[in-house]
Amino acid sequence: MSEEVRLASSFALAGVLGAFATPVARRVAIRTSSFDYPGGYKKHGHPTPNLGGAAVVLAILVATLVVLGGRAAALSPVLGAALALFAIGAIDDRVGLGISSRLAIQVLAASLLWATNAGWHLFGSEAANLGITLLWVVGLINAFNLLDNLDGAAGAVGVVAAGGSGILAFAEGDLQVAVLALAVSGACLGFLPYNLARPSRIFLGDGGSMPIGLMVAAVVMSVPHDANGWVAVLAAAPLVGVPIFDTTLVVASRWRRGAPILSGARDHLTHRLLGRLGSARLVALILAGAQTALCGFAAVLYQLPSEGVFAGGLMCIAIGAAVLLRLESQHVGTGMAPGS
Repeated sequence: MSEEVRLASSFALAGVLGAFATPVARRVAIRTSSFDYPGGYKKHGHPTPNLGGAAVVLAILVATLVVLGGRAAALSPVLGAALALFAIGAIDDRVGLGISSRLAIQVLAASLLWATNAGWHLFGSEAANLGITLLWVVGLINAFNLLDNLDGAAGAVGVVAAGGSGILAFAEGDLQVAVLALAVSGACLGFLPYNLARPSRIFLGDGGSMPIGLMVAAVVMSVPHDANGWVAVLAAAPLVGVPIFDTTLVVASRWRRGAPILSGARDHLTHRLLGRLGSARLVALILAGAQTALCGFAAVLYQLPSEGVFAGGLMCIAIGAAVLLRLESQHVGTGMAPGS
């Protein structure tokens, strides 16, 4: 089997498995009374099954193991950490764990990636490498978790971010990472039709959004790059630009208003777009399109020397800051309060 066929097989198999496993996960959630209930800032109309993450994670694991066989052992730290996050997330979805418990598992997962050479190794100091790995992994786990606030948002961005990262990893010669990434992309795609149904038939839940965030974070860190230090991070960041932007927007908005950073509210990019577009499907499409453009930009950055990456990264940050300020000024003008 050629490497190209392996890559396509990973995406297709994960997609098919995700599509077939998601309704099964929904039935299990109903039988075990595992629901996400509306209330507060959550505006969905009825209790919704929240075990979609089980179908997505299962599809990723099976597709990766089938396509890579014994070569999947190199990915065992990432897959093991993803399973741990799925477990803690599923428990949190059911009984509501505290932030400290979730954060502790996330830090342990990030530390495992660093200790097994699956984290960032960009600096001469291992303390600095551990620090940037913790910031990157824990940040993206929570960024995808925060983005999972509207039907289709996290799934659509996961399809593109994982797929784009996988194609870039393949182009740079890392088949194992590419296969995992395309499995994540395919599994998210297989899940999306059920999540974007009207009304949504199933949610990812923390048991889905957190493992997706971790695996995408790990894939991006593993894409080979000639640059080191912060220049390499600047090149990689657009591959997950939408989750980073959404989290930055929320933190900046809540800090400005004096609202608790970790509180739930309808101040995400998704909610602002929904107010304009009126359709979760259109919002998911816009987010996927934006992430596609950012992945294309990242592919260009990976071909540039360090100076070009630095300039391009600063340009991307400047554009993102301008968009953020524009969105926040419009948000203020509407008089919207936290949680409205």
